[in-house]
Amino acid sequence: MNKRNFQKELESIINQQTKANRVPRLLLHACCAPCSSYVLEYLSRFFEITVLYYNPNIYPETEYHVRVEELKRLVRSLPVLHPVSVLEGVFDPSLFYAAVKGLEHAPEGGERCGVCFALRLEESAKVAAEGGFDFFTTTLTISPLKNADRLNEIGEQMAEKYGVSFLPSDFKKKGGYLRSIELSKIYELYRQNYCGCVFSKRDAQQ
Repeated sequence: MNKRNFQKELESIINQQTKANRVPRLLLHACCAPCSSYVLEYLSRFFEITVLYYNPNIYPETEYHVRVEELKRLVRSLPVLHPVSVLEGVFDPSLFYAAVKGLEHAPEGGERCGVCFALRLEESAKVAAEGGFDFFTTTLTISPLKNADRLNEIGEQMAEKYGVSFLPSDFKKKGGYLRSIELSKIYELYRQNYCGCVFSKRDAQQ
């Protein structure tokens, strides 16, 4: 079975929309400003974007607020062709802890992360459907530590559940991750040293 090339699938969709002279509305789930930087630079040429900051996994609460404010600062600073706005979701960590109950000691990148991806992508799909967006996707695939196959699979499951189109991606491709590092330096973005949850923070400190 051939491995899917999500970047090529994304480019095909962009080409179709461009040929139709359309600027689709995209709901972009974002985990942080550094991961969003390249994704916004790239996609804002083709989409009108609403960035959804929905991350009930973030620990501690002070970290959550630092990340969301840094994302808003990036959106204000980044030159874009089409409009980009930020929508902040509800921060309720109890949803995350309930979802990953029993998986507290799972390895980073394992089953617990898959549950966390599903929690955030389901909310993204729901918001996208309710808001009449053409597509939704997530910045998470830009990380070399995140499984793009898994993220795209979950995204497509949620798309089917809520009746909205998922935009396939593997944003680390074509130098995307390296560009995000460059942009983080240019805009002096705060770069955290752990994914976000209390468990990833614990593992990063070991």
